[in-house]
Amino acid sequence: MTFRFLHASDLHLGRKFASIPQAADGNIRGRLMEARHGAIVRLGEIARDRGATHVLLAGDTFDTATPSPSIVRQALAAMGETPEATWWLLPGNHDNLRDAEPLWEMIRDTAPPNVRAVTEAAPCLMGDGAMLLPCPVAYRAGGSDPTEALVGMASEDGQLRIGLAHGGITDFTESGEVIAPDRDRSARLDYLALGDWHGRMEVSPRVQYPGSPEQDRFKHGTRGSCLCVTLDAPGSPPQVETIEVGQFLWTEVPLTLHPRQDAAAALNAVLPVGGRRDILLRVVVSGWAGLADQAELEAAATRAAPEFAHFELRTEALGTQYDDTDLDRIDRGGGALRLAAEALVQDAEAETLGPDERAAARDALARLYAYVREASE
Repeated sequence: MTFRFLHASDLHLGRKFASIPQAADGNIRGRLMEARHGAIVRLGEIARDRGATHVLLAGDTFDTATPSPSIVRQALAAMGETPEATWWLLPGNHDNLRDAEPLWEMIRDTAPPNVRAVTEAAPCLMGDGAMLLPCPVAYRAGGSDPTEALVGMASEDGQLRIGLAHGGITDFTESGEVIAPDRDRSARLDYLALGDWHGRMEVSPRVQYPGSPEQDRFKHGTRGSCLCVTLDAPGSPPQVETIEVGQFLWTEVPLTLHPRQDAAAALNAVLPVGGRRDILLRVVVSGWAGLADQAELEAAATRAAPEFAHFELRTEALGTQYDDTDLDRIDRGGGALRLAAEALVQDAEAETLGPDERAAARDALARLYAYVREASE
């Protein structure tokens, strides 16, 4: 027999992305929220194209225990648009059973026939000779291995054993629950579908994290994905295909500058070429640059930023080189601006000050230089 299903997790529907500044001429937070809903449609299309008859959502389908009714109902309706696939929803730490009890009641009461909430740690027959063994998260921080119950869950001879759980193999988990990395062997599983880690991770051939279908942080550097899993027979190794799902790419790019380098050209050289509207970009600058080069760098960043969904230029690790010529460009005559610039130079070099204070002085000096140059042009 061949049994094929999709494995996804951590949709976090309803996430508000408050940490992303809202652009004055754009609606990036709204676009990011809508993309998470759109991931349901894309998962349905992939299931249809791959002939997958089940979609396993391994926890944190919703970002909070109390999403708005419209978010819940619209998500369920979108899943119902792929009636040939059964969607299995597992409570995670964000939408755990205790805090989100009304949520799971709403899902049970209003979900279309092909959507099932697995809120009990009990075997569920998936059909086609496969048994789903779910481990719903009862509390946000339970502090124990949520997959312990898998060892005692029964299935008939010849049935595929597919575990579904939410938690961390290592201490990256937010829930405080650490899963035994050999749980597939101790529970005789053909596959263990995990959620909680937002990046793609293969723990072993039978234990996998798909990552979030839509990324939400500058950490993994790839678009979100899901897994298409094919099992041929109990005990046979799973065939796992990673499929890109995400609309948005969150990526962090390093940029190391050298003295007298054309900083603007160096920035432009590391910027992604295409698809910028759907890219959230963070450029982390290090090395050394003079005040003039820093001003050019900031100007180049300002020009490029509107083309991206979100753009950050991080210069905390960039050292400043300055000489009398730079200070003369601020104020040659020894007036108030020159005195302010010299005071900032002293603070930037003062070993009695902390790193943050010295960095603030360097940043202020670079900004002063840029303001004066702009005013003179």
